[in-house]
Amino acid sequence: MIQVQNLCVEFETPGETIKVLEDLFFELAEGESSAVVGPSGSGKTTFLNVLGAMLPATSGKVVIGDQDIAQLDEKQAAQFRNQKLGFIFQQHQLLPQLTVLENVLVPRLAGSWSENEEETRQRARKLLERVGLGHRLSHRPAELSGGEKQRTAVARALINQPKLVLADEPTGALDSETGDKVVELLLELQKEQGVTLIVVTHDLKLAERVGNIFEILGAPAL
Repeated sequence: MIQVQNLCVEFETPGETIKVLEDLFFELAEGESSAVVGPSGSGKTTFLNVLGAMLPATSGKVVIGDQDIAQLDEKQAAQFRNQKLGFIFQQHQLLPQLTVLENVLVPRLAGSWSENEEETRQRARKLLERVGLGHRLSHRPAELSGGEKQRTAVARALINQPKLVLADEPTGALDSETGDKVVELLLELQKEQGVTLIVVTHDLKLAERVGNIFEILGAPAL
């Protein structure tokens, strides 16, 4: 599913080149899950952004499925993200003016879909019922708890039926009990839907629950 070879990412600053990732290798089979851990500033989020076609690599090769990410132009990368990937962030990034149901449907607005709108709405409702929010469809983010917001974000990440879900510190803004429930739900849904899952986390207990652990070493780069 994912093959990363000799990945390097550098940022140019006045008078200095900062190497964030250097000669990184990573592989993950379809349907498997992996946690990415490492010290602060080691490049975990940068790595996730490269996998998500949001940041170009300086060198190396990144293949997801049969797609070489480096070969995508900006428009193709946006389409690839919308149709193949799901994202979960530490801060849920829900739109405050939209209802829970509307927030889950946001990825549909960004791309072309073969199904009609009502079919997508039905899937969104089923996902929200699955994450325990079937009774919150018309509520807005300000009316939700932190855990409910993140469960909405999980449903949103799965609405486009992605092959790969990328989660960046998905429990970082939650208390430990709520975070555990969100992780349990995410792993259940990952197995049920057969998606490949990569979770960036500083929490080793969470990393152990995810499955494979991939550690990025090195001194803080930024």
